[in-house]
Amino acid sequence: MADGTGTGAGTTTGDGTGGDTTVGTGAGAAGGTVGVAGADSGVERLLAAVRAGRAADVPALLEPLDDAARKAALTQLKELRAEVGAGKWATPPSLANRIRDALYVAGAGCVPGVAAAASWLGARDLMTRTTDGPLVLAALGDRDPEWAADLAGRLAERRAVAEAGYPLLHGLMSRSGQAIPPTDGYVTGWIRHISDDRLVERLREDPRTPALVAHALAMAATPEPFTRTVRPGSPRHWPTALRTLVTEGTLDRAQILDLCVTRLLRGGPARNLRFPLEVTRLLEPGADELRKRIPDWVGLASDAPSAVAGYAQDVLADLAAAGALPVAALAEMTAGVLFRTEKKLVRAQLALVGKVLAREPGAAGALLPAVTEAFGNDDTSVQERALKLVGRHLRALEPEVRRELAETAGLLSPTHRQAAEALFGDALEGPAGAAYEEILPPVPERQPVGPPVTTVEALMEQLVVERLSEDPVAFERALDGLVRLAHRDRTAVVEAVRETFPRTEWQDASSFTDRTQGIEVVLAGLLGLLDQARVDLGRTRGHGADSCFHEALSGVLDVRLWEAADLIGTGALPFLLATPTWHTGGIDPPVLVERLRACRDAGVEPAPADLAQALLRVLRRDPSAGRAAEEAAALGTPAGRGLAAWLREEDAVAASVRFLVRGREPSPVTGWLIDRIVVDVDDRATVREEFPPAFTWLGGALEGVPRRCHHGEDSSRAQWATVLPADRDVLAACLLPSLAGCVDGSARGATEPLTTLVEAEGPVGRAVHLVLAFGLGCVDADDRLRAVDAMLVLASRGELNARRLGAELAWLVAEGSVKPNRLADAARTAADTGAYGTVWTVLAAMLPGPLSAATPVRGLGEVLAVAADCVERCGARDEPAGLDALASGRGSTQLVVQARRLRSALRQGTDQSLAETA
Repeated sequence: MADGTGTGAGTTTGDGTGGDTTVGTGAGAAGGTVGVAGADSGVERLLAAVRAGRAADVPALLEPLDDAARKAALTQLKELRAEVGAGKWATPPSLANRIRDALYVAGAGCVPGVAAAASWLGARDLMTRTTDGPLVLAALGDRDPEWAADLAGRLAERRAVAEAGYPLLHGLMSRSGQAIPPTDGYVTGWIRHISDDRLVERLREDPRTPALVAHALAMAATPEPFTRTVRPGSPRHWPTALRTLVTEGTLDRAQILDLCVTRLLRGGPARNLRFPLEVTRLLEPGADELRKRIPDWVGLASDAPSAVAGYAQDVLADLAAAGALPVAALAEMTAGVLFRTEKKLVRAQLALVGKVLAREPGAAGALLPAVTEAFGNDDTSVQERALKLVGRHLRALEPEVRRELAETAGLLSPTHRQAAEALFGDALEGPAGAAYEEILPPVPERQPVGPPVTTVEALMEQLVVERLSEDPVAFERALDGLVRLAHRDRTAVVEAVRETFPRTEWQDASSFTDRTQGIEVVLAGLLGLLDQARVDLGRTRGHGADSCFHEALSGVLDVRLWEAADLIGTGALPFLLATPTWHTGGIDPPVLVERLRACRDAGVEPAPADLAQALLRVLRRDPSAGRAAEEAAALGTPAGRGLAAWLREEDAVAASVRFLVRGREPSPVTGWLIDRIVVDVDDRATVREEFPPAFTWLGGALEGVPRRCHHGEDSSRAQWATVLPADRDVLAACLLPSLAGCVDGSARGATEPLTTLVEAEGPVGRAVHLVLAFGLGCVDADDRLRAVDAMLVLASRGELNARRLGAELAWLVAEGSVKPNRLADAARTAADTGAYGTVWTVLAAMLPGPLSAATPVRGLGEVLAVAADCVERCGARDEPAGLDALASGRGSTQLVVQARRLRSALRQGTDQSLAETA
């Protein structure tokens, strides 16, 4: 090797520049002398083995090669590596991985120094799941210990390499005799390597076990092998193994316990905390160990995920029962736990405080102020328990403390107002009959889209820095800026693109399919990298007979991109007509008229897809539309006349939604509702006959039959809402299948377009209310939150038909598509913003069906609790059918209790109204 330490190290004869012979001094000399012809044939044999994917043969073929031969081999290995990376060796697929394995081993033996070896062995494009550490060690030969330790240290710093290449790192460390500092990757690889049926024995045998276990427990993210579920009785169960080693004294008990508790305090996803929690449980800390960590347990009970918080609460409860928990710590714990949403933890905490107060009445002054945290709980039964607990000990308190408690009683639900007044008397603040005022968010203002960038430098920054795939407006601005600047100075933009994106996948024309969702295809067209036949197909391709509406929406973007890729930098596309003027994707009619005028004056015919998208985006209901239609007709061009006619159409596109009647199967398949949704797009001859093929589905060309698809999590769905910013109900109809998937299955993110949808223009019909109904019942909390925001925005604009939304929810709840507990969560979130009247109107229209069901609807009690809270706040009085019968029934279930509470609140509102009338 070049540094004289490698397998093939030797001394050259003559002038030292590499003559015809090399006298071997290392293991690679193998016979003393290797001629030029022999070296060449050795390199060819090595390369042949690599090309055939015979990694096992590589170490032996490396042995006779000297430095010069290895250097020559390395040059050709790099070329082969580039070919493999470009996909030229991908058939059959398994061959490419075998070649990578052989390349990995061969390159390790040919690179000249430590840095180069670390770079080669750490390359992601060469590592495979079958990469053989022992073969690499054999290829490296008899490097000196310092070299091996240096390489091991460098590789250990690269997490992915250290995880996958643990056997290699362990071998290098064994050769060097030096222990490399533990790293996250090395420790994770070690855990995977020894996790077998001899786990305990292997941990005992490894002298580094204490250090490596300590590092694993201190890692920011729990090592992935620790998060897997393994039954406690298995010999591979790590928590049991660690307890065994602690019991034997191999591991320090205090250190392991400290590390586990510290990891729990750092928090994170529940799956990352299961391991340290299980280890802590198995160690069974004694009373002294628990007392030393009281502040830690208090913090965990307040802020940790439920499972961890429950354990901490149990620990503190045991300490309290033993009289070992200071009152101040219990008060701090109580305030934290009662702020949580888990009813089990909250009720257990109230019970714990009650027991302590029964034993130590003098602690009431410190504990009861913390108890009032429960006055704001969503569950009125929890509020009632807290109020009763306060009432039992109120007389023993100082006047100042009683006044403090009375001030917090304003958080109680109105249903407890009378009890609070009896308890606190005149000290209770706030009038009981304050006038209700509905609070809705301010009507969102339309945000104008800024002009496109005017310099090449700014454009490149936009392409690199901004997340164009997630922000439709940023995407449109960047696309328009690219087209404009390329029209002005194509050479400058081409040079800038090549400099900014020197090596990217999209510069390989084969990476583009007929469908693409990125600006990269336009950049490739600008650089002349696209095959014209592929471009022509992309520009003319429409929807297939089996296309879904998601695919059709994405197809609109696709055809625009292929069209721009074909025309960019030519005189045929000076700018884009379809660039929005508003954040919703809409275009002001006068602006589009001016753009068409500019095209006419420049003698440019509008690009078909660009013009079609512009027509779909123009705001036909804008007050300026009438005047703009006249000006468009006066242009005297086909595009102008087409715009004029389009602006005069009240419903240029329209759709309706219906559902097939079908019974639920005994074991429903995820996404079954999608198979029942039928979207019928109305026949529109203008769209079907005059628009490009990718748009004709909006004229009724796409058959409206139910079908499931895989586009619900399409990366281009952020763009869908801007395709039809003037036709909300049509867009909503197209989104319904993806919303149904988020209700009935595990899909996420389908509500992302709702914000733009409700802020856009066009009719608000059944489809819009249906997407809101589905959104409020989504599995994912973030999806529900977006649906809540959309509902409130629509209400603030005066466009929400709350009763219609409730009617849609009624049948979705009845058939089991929308789960009541999810709806309750969404409704509570909306009500907590102050929109109690709006939420009640929705729920009042939804409740009669479930209330009258022959079998109690599971989870309906939670919905009734939200409804009762709304009524108590807004003073509504219209009692839904079926409520009285349910409330009059026997039992103390949440369903019956909340039904009675709702009935009482409604009748109280009626009585108050009659009194005011009298």
